Amino acid sequence: MSQQPILEIKDLHVNYVTEDATVQAVNGIDLTIHSGESLGLVGETGAGKTTTCLSIMQLVPDPPGLITAGKILFKGEDMIYNTDKRNEEIRGNGISMIFQDPMTALNPVMTVGEQLSEVVRAHQKVSKAEAKRKVIEALEVVGVKGDRYDDYPHQFSGGMKQRVVITMALLCRPELLIADEPTTALDVTIQAQVLELIKKLQREMGTSLLLITHDLGVVAETCDRVAIMYAGEIVEHGTVEEVFRDTRHPYTQGLFDSIPKMTGPCHRLTPIEGLPPDPADLPRGCCFHPRCRYCMDRCRTEKPEARGEGHIVKCHRAWKGEMT
Repeated sequence: MSQQPILEIKDLHVNYVTEDATVQAVNGIDLTIHSGESLGLVGETGAGKTTTCLSIMQLVPDPPGLITAGKILFKGEDMIYNTDKRNEEIRGNGISMIFQDPMTALNPVMTVGEQLSEVVRAHQKVSKAEAKRKVIEALEVVGVKGDRYDDYPHQFSGGMKQRVVITMALLCRPELLIADEPTTALDVTIQAQVLELIKKLQREMGTSLLLITHDLGVVAETCDRVAIMYAGEIVEHGTVEEVFRDTRHPYTQGLFDSIPKMTGPCHRLTPIEGLPPDPADLPRGCCFHPRCRYCMDRCRTEKPEARGEGHIVKCHRAWKGEMT
């Protein structure tokens, strides 16, 4: 693994501004991904995971979305201050993204071959015939027969559509792949096949991976490191082994407590009480304190700092050694 990060996010803030309110979607996150590394970004719906991905791609809808502070460095180059033309050059060849829903990621009135060829020709100077050859070759790699080049999206099953979307993201052999919940709406057996395919292609191509999910089991199987996101903040971050074996933040503990255990005595699951905060009206102090069973007076007024080396946690109590 190289010392120079392929992606470095520093103190990123993203808001959605409307006439009624300002939604604080991302609130000062820091993330680093090295070449060939896989990072899982985990959190509930509305935590800010997809907004983080769209920020990296420079695809946050404007208006109402606005990056208000921070840096997004891809190989040392700040995407936020790049020209649109430069970011278009990076997308596809440098960074590519598998979007959340394969059912809506494809144009229904174009054949899959036409759509994939369009990607190749937008980023590489090749003829139509060469683009078609590359597409058919890539489809075969992900398990889709090349003779389906002229089929339309409605002729594919959900799992096959997702394979086409994966092909689209990997056609130009990007250095960083962002997968935003790539198994949404797929059957469990198909989910396993898709995740195994992503891991296989990542290994073979040496691509770095940012995997967005709410499933800790998927992270355990797929990722080297994990970042837990809550209310637009990274509250715990470390290697998968560190976070899974030595869980320190109460929110991360709550996520694990709500997962059924396959071994040991059966106990009633312990859900996290309450609901995530309204991002247009975030609580003072620690963003998790209204739902935290360890909440102290300090938590209600003072925002905790990210502390630790390697295994980083944002929690007052965790660093007093009082977590039980």
